[in-house]
Amino acid sequence: MNRRTFLAGTAAISALMVGGGSLLELLRVAPAEAASFPVSKTDDEWRKVLSEQQYSVLREEGTEYAGSSPLNHEKRKGVFHCAGCAQPVYSSDTKFDSGTGWPSFWQAIDKAVGTKEDNSLFMQRIEVHCSNCGGHLGHVFDDGPPPTGKRHCINGVALNFTPASAA
Repeated sequence: MNRRTFLAGTAAISALMVGGGSLLELLRVAPAEAASFPVSKTDDEWRKVLSEQQYSVLREEGTEYAGSSPLNHEKRKGVFHCAGCAQPVYSSDTKFDSGTGWPSFWQAIDKAVGTKEDNSLFMQRIEVHCSNCGGHLGHVFDDGPPPTGKRHCINGVALNFTPASAA
């Protein structure tokens, strides 16, 4: 955290205390819906096809609890698809155990994801979203293994896995 981030955060919290707003409202980030995506639905339509937890992650940029996804331990060959639109986003060939508690990949399938700057929670990160529906998948960090050095830290609830034998 740099000085500017610290001062901005302190000012925001002070304003909240004076204004009586909600800290959660301050920390909430707008989903990637500002851009247009090939798959587009209203909030009501998304709520009908996603579970409550999937909606929270994919549409509201929430995060599942670390270690809660069965996909952390998925070791079969296959493809991970966006739970919102079924677009293939990650191959099992790029999955690795990062020890973070979330499924991690060193690379996405070509053109399957987009990124944007995420300055929420008083830190700077790169958010990863599905390029087809804009659903929030997770974040990408520069502490992954070769050959990319990237770690795509992805919410398991935002993914569905199809084993190679079923593909």
